[in-house]
Amino acid sequence: MSVDFLGKVTVNQNHREAMADVRDMYMAHTVFRREFSLLPQLVRDVRPGDVSRAEVVGAHAEMLCHTLHLHHEGEDLLLWPRLLERGGEKAAAIVPTMEAQHHAIEDAHAAVVALLPAWRRTGRGGDQLADALEHLRAALIEHMAMEESEILPLAERHVTAAEWMELGEHGMARTPKKRLPLAFGLVMYEGDPEVIKAVLAHAPLPARLLMPIIAPRLFAAHARRVHGTATPPRIGASTR
Repeated sequence: MSVDFLGKVTVNQNHREAMADVRDMYMAHTVFRREFSLLPQLVRDVRPGDVSRAEVVGAHAEMLCHTLHLHHEGEDLLLWPRLLERGGEKAAAIVPTMEAQHHAIEDAHAAVVALLPAWRRTGRGGDQLADALEHLRAALIEHMAMEESEILPLAERHVTAAEWMELGEHGMARTPKKRLPLAFGLVMYEGDPEVIKAVLAHAPLPARLLMPIIAPRLFAAHARRVHGTATPPRIGASTR
């Protein structure tokens, strides 16, 4: 689901360019922490054979898995090479770990994706799918914590605002347009209003005007279908 496309107003004195403001990445991580933490129990709560409910939860899981894949694909293509080129010894020490964690997460992600279709069709095999989701969640939580403590400070110093925007553009270009408002609603649910406003400042005028109205409504309706409430448990943003 991914929305990491905010430009920072501080200036790199060597290049006179605005540098990346990584606060939007914390918001994206909050979505992943919340939704992937809730997913295993959502799956376990589906009665065996309840195909209708399995489809609702399964579609939600598929959307999150697709968003996560795009999020990490963008980092693999656009972030790691730049940090390795510019970040010196610190980047050289941590980026290979990030890449290895991405491979582990992709393996766990592939296991979930392989189990999803049959479960959505039959409503059976939920325990196996929930276990796979737990494994994915554990790998993801570990990775995001390390990324926040080690990678994002490097990105603030070595990645320009324009380059940072490319991460968000990568995900948005590969997400169906009809899904983008819901994706933004997922972020807005716990997002910092100041950062949300800054992100929207880069959007076309219609999106700036309509997204704050449409996105929360879409998320509330989606959350009622998936979680049974418009206000699912908040996991809280990570502190910097």
